[in-house]
Amino acid sequence: MSSTDPTTTRRGRPRGFLLLAAALLALAGPFGVPSASAVAGAAGAAPARAAAAPASEGPDPIDFAVVVDQSKSLSDRDLVRETEAAALLSQGEISERSRATVIGFGSSEKSGQSPVREVCPPTVVDGAGRQRLSDCVTRLAHRDSVRTGPGTDFPAAIRQAVARLTEDSGTGGAQAPKTPRVLFLLTDGRLDVRDSPEYGADPGSRQANGAKRLADELARARAAGVQIWPLGFGGGIDRDALTAMAEGGFRGACSDVPGSVPRMRVVSGSAGIDRALQETFAAARCARIVTGDVARPPADLYVTIPPIATDGSLTVGKHDPKVRVTYYDPEGRKVPLHGSFDGSSFEVSGEDGPVEALRVTNPLPGRWRVRVEAPEGHRGQEVAVRALWQGRLRSAVVLDPASPRPGQRTVVEVRLQTRRGVVVADPRQLEGVTVTAHLAGDGFAPVAFRLADDGRAPDRTAGDVRFTGTVTVPATATGDLELTTSMAAPGITSDRRPFHTRIAEGTPPVVAQLSLERVTAHPGDAVPGVLQVANHDTVPHTLRIALADDAPDTPDTGTGTGTGTGTGGSGPKAGSAAPRISPETVVVPPGGSVDARFTVTLGAGTPLGELGSRLAVTDTARAGETLDTAFLDVHVEAPPTWWERWWPYVIGGAVVLVLLAALIAVQLLARRRRLDLTGVRIELRKGGWVLDTLEVRAGQSPGGEFRFTIEEPAGPAPTLHHAHGAGAAHRLRRTGSGALLLRPETGPETPVHTAVPVEVADAELVIRTPGGFRGRTGPVRTPRGARPGRPPRRPDPATAPGADGTAAAPSAPPAPEPHPDF
Repeated sequence: MSSTDPTTTRRGRPRGFLLLAAALLALAGPFGVPSASAVAGAAGAAPARAAAAPASEGPDPIDFAVVVDQSKSLSDRDLVRETEAAALLSQGEISERSRATVIGFGSSEKSGQSPVREVCPPTVVDGAGRQRLSDCVTRLAHRDSVRTGPGTDFPAAIRQAVARLTEDSGTGGAQAPKTPRVLFLLTDGRLDVRDSPEYGADPGSRQANGAKRLADELARARAAGVQIWPLGFGGGIDRDALTAMAEGGFRGACSDVPGSVPRMRVVSGSAGIDRALQETFAAARCARIVTGDVARPPADLYVTIPPIATDGSLTVGKHDPKVRVTYYDPEGRKVPLHGSFDGSSFEVSGEDGPVEALRVTNPLPGRWRVRVEAPEGHRGQEVAVRALWQGRLRSAVVLDPASPRPGQRTVVEVRLQTRRGVVVADPRQLEGVTVTAHLAGDGFAPVAFRLADDGRAPDRTAGDVRFTGTVTVPATATGDLELTTSMAAPGITSDRRPFHTRIAEGTPPVVAQLSLERVTAHPGDAVPGVLQVANHDTVPHTLRIALADDAPDTPDTGTGTGTGTGTGGSGPKAGSAAPRISPETVVVPPGGSVDARFTVTLGAGTPLGELGSRLAVTDTARAGETLDTAFLDVHVEAPPTWWERWWPYVIGGAVVLVLLAALIAVQLLARRRRLDLTGVRIELRKGGWVLDTLEVRAGQSPGGEFRFTIEEPAGPAPTLHHAHGAGAAHRLRRTGSGALLLRPETGPETPVHTAVPVEVADAELVIRTPGGFRGRTGPVRTPRGARPGRPPRRPDPATAPGADGTAAAPSAPPAPEPHPDF
């Protein structure tokens, strides 16, 4: 599905329901009820939707209120920037179970005025709710001076926000509420209730009364479990007052990571509040913010989502609603604005507002491209893109021994993985993470202990992203054991799914150990393993080898490509990702031992990266008691492409073809040179005299044939000329063997030899090749006073016969002129 899917309106609301309804009515039978086939056909045309992640899998929700100062000290530009900052929070929230409230505040100085103005009531931040928030938050940009005064009434603003955050959202009290309650306060100034009669008839005491009431409201917020994160901008900020507000509210935090506890922040001006507020929001909900590019449209903006991100939002600060945005994943594919694609789900909001956001579940890690465009006249403001993300990681746990006895020291090893079922293998992605485990069960109080990846025993290797620790099972433990791990790091939370095992009773009759080597494989490959079993019992035991984890829960959308990068994978289909074990059972005879070999065949949809599955061997005769567990230590790589598989043969074949082509080219060139008549000289002779010569020039003998004519103009001697065109002509050609053949204008073709005259009509032709010009035999006679190509002179009359009939004395024949050599 692309972002231009015709089933999506410009605001992003699906029209598929209307199209489906129309199709059902059209296909309805005589009673107005559509047939089953009609329903199936119409439903097939609806756009795909990603299955919503279970509540335990998706990001934890928060209830938050954005409280915005609208006092007279703010310029219209400041109000616009506050509005856009508030929109960034409401649009960029990553959990669709969260609730958002947006409140503007000033003061109450006249009859009919209220110090607060609730522009957006508490709204669930799902797809429809985000769109409602996008519409209502824009009202912050316009003051209502009739209903709200120009002062700064912090107590009233906090009171209103706390009331909204505590209604219908669980129990309050001194302890942290079930869902975190967070208040984000934007202001450019300080408490100002001097003109508010609500704080007393005496104007001189109103500020003091206001400060006292502010302390009361902060105490109320603390009691209700409401965190307060103040953000001030400009030069008139009362830093002490903002610090008091941050410290006066609830001091709980989303994690033990430094920076998660409420604190105040000040920026120099309103131009920086959008980024500062998003960073504050990320700290409050244990997420991370990545700042991308900033440019004026049209432009391509880039922002990077890391491999450990499982939930995120791409927020685009457009400023101008006319700016249009298109999103492309790290593989350069245009993603849909609604629905699912390649294991991820998408939902856009705010397309017609100053801020737009694309919420992504299970995003493909890497560099995302955001294309922004705008019509003429709407390209003057810079557009900024950021990514708010959180990694909700699973923990894969292995215990040694798998079923410990009471009082026994047990080694716990944990690997972290994403929802795509891929283990996080890069320690840089988990920099600063702390992992804690809690062991609970019958007969003892819960035990907490830390896990580390520092290379100190029992941890085997530092930085291998395997967190290891030890715990001694209390001696009073009975029955089931439940191990829960939690992690804390900026932007990382735990799914807190428990790991279950049982206390071992007595000496185990069967001892088993799984052995799997670390290998690199492709989806669909078979990975070998060995199960070593010793049966000390008097009866046979059947052991079962099975996966200890569920398959990756990435929704099977039917649109994935099964490709991916790095540790992030690329969204396999859930059904095609689960490994298969063969054989699944091993029978061990009494008193015997077995080294059973088995294979684990990876599913065709197995995600790329470190595989996070675990294997467990259980004894079917002892209520499925777990004897041993082991990680399936496999690094999955993409199968070789056609080019990677066949490139040696392709390169070898190409080399052979190149050599063959070169050989053919050399042969053709040699043949062309053999046939070429360039440099051959043709002499026209008569009575031993050279009347004319003609040399074959380059390019005049295509295919080894030269055409020429003998012209007899009105003069004493004929001449030779190169024949152009297709008219009658003499033809001289060379064969592949080097022989010369002459075909006169009339007559058959006959062989000719170098320097041997050939009769043509009433003259002779002599062919001389470049190699035959030197060392030739026989005189070459040229008439006196003549040059080759010139008519010979007539004989001297003095040498002619006398009148008396006697012959004149013969004169010595002239020496032959030397023929030029070449």
